[in-house]
Amino acid sequence: MNSTGKDSRRWGGGGNRNERHAVVVGGSLAGLLAAHVLAGYADRVTVVERDRLPQGVKPRPGVAQGRHPHVLLEGGQSALESLLPGFLVELEAAGAPRVGMPSDLVLWQDGHWFRRLPSTTHIYTGSRAQLEELVRRRVLTNPVINVLEATDVIGLLGDASRVRGVLLRDRAGDARGEHRALEADLVVDASGSGTKAPDWLTAIGAKAPYEETIDTGLAYASRLYRGPSGILDGDTAGYYVYPSPAQIHAGGALPLEDGSHLVIVSGLRGDEPPTADDAFVTYVKRLPHPPLHRWLDEAQPLSQAFGYRQTANIRRRYDLPGRHPAGFLATGDALCTFNPVYGQGMAVAAMSALALRDALAHPRRTPTTRRVQRALLAASRQAWDISAGADRKMPGATGTAVDARPADRAADWYLQRVQARYPADPVVGHAFRSVLTLSAPITALFAPPVARAVLFRPPPTTPAGPPETPEE
Repeated sequence: MNSTGKDSRRWGGGGNRNERHAVVVGGSLAGLLAAHVLAGYADRVTVVERDRLPQGVKPRPGVAQGRHPHVLLEGGQSALESLLPGFLVELEAAGAPRVGMPSDLVLWQDGHWFRRLPSTTHIYTGSRAQLEELVRRRVLTNPVINVLEATDVIGLLGDASRVRGVLLRDRAGDARGEHRALEADLVVDASGSGTKAPDWLTAIGAKAPYEETIDTGLAYASRLYRGPSGILDGDTAGYYVYPSPAQIHAGGALPLEDGSHLVIVSGLRGDEPPTADDAFVTYVKRLPHPPLHRWLDEAQPLSQAFGYRQTANIRRRYDLPGRHPAGFLATGDALCTFNPVYGQGMAVAAMSALALRDALAHPRRTPTTRRVQRALLAASRQAWDISAGADRKMPGATGTAVDARPADRAADWYLQRVQARYPADPVVGHAFRSVLTLSAPITALFAPPVARAVLFRPPPTTPAGPPETPEE
């Protein structure tokens, strides 16, 4: 450590100043957490945000799906707690529902109801706006971090060998208005799935990353409700029908911090859920069983329905060989975007920030741009394998990564047996939920007790109807 308390090792380089400056593009969850990590290594961190940050718990304009359900998976919880100690206590104190799986939910997939076994994992289902506000409040108290609001990044400074900053434009001004340069030793793109970084890199002579894509055409619509007593109260916190190749209509209801529920329904390309009041409720009838529709008959709508259709999986391969300049990193959705139906985005944003921290702090490896970028990609790999692996099997899926690799095809038989057992088998269910919530590696599915159940035992009997109460 040097006299300023910062780690003295090089992490960006190329600047001609004694002061080390990092720029983070985007005040998203991924951007805020990256800035928090970089504040331990830089003398100054500037977050450039295209919108005005909201005051209090309000949706941020830049989050296109901010009004839709979000969950914080267990892998993300662990990462956030490591980055911001005490955060989970703050989240619960703010009222975010902590929902046990599978005991607190009525779940259905591929023709089977899930047993409501004792919970082996928990998710938080509060609003995205609430979680972001808590993170923003913690992160922006650091005097090292400054935010430029209502400011667009329109390009990069530097050349194909090194990025040396960003080119800015005030959003309040004329689109042809004056541009200004902001020099930096490191630029981190956390601008989300709509990132323009590939174009920026091409403009300075570098190579845009190869993009792997899988798009099922899934679209969803969400609406806020407050329900009567009965289902989704007491022992039942939520209800969900998962999509699959045999069941393309999905949906459910998840609790928010104020006692209301966000109801979501989804369909594929050409059969998108409507947002008109009556049509939204009618669309819920396409789910294979009626509990949610019956609940809606008595529940009070608190908002209009909002639709969302940008659900493709996109992975930008900055780790592959090519003209990728030093001093530039991508993280969050700017690196890897997942179909939101799997609820992985917030967890991966936190896990990526943790990977950034660990890569910069490694005691024996110099944190070169390529090495750190590989660490960021590795942090998102399991989530990609889950979402891409499921989506490439959906009817009508398109994209550059739809074709399964030989290794994927070899694993399908085993994974199909896992999925047939996890709704009712405690051992297989525990392992599979741990993998899905990013709290255990995929290898957990091959542990001896799980493998014995998968290979040698028939699938256990599942409930004949929706289980009303958890099992003791």
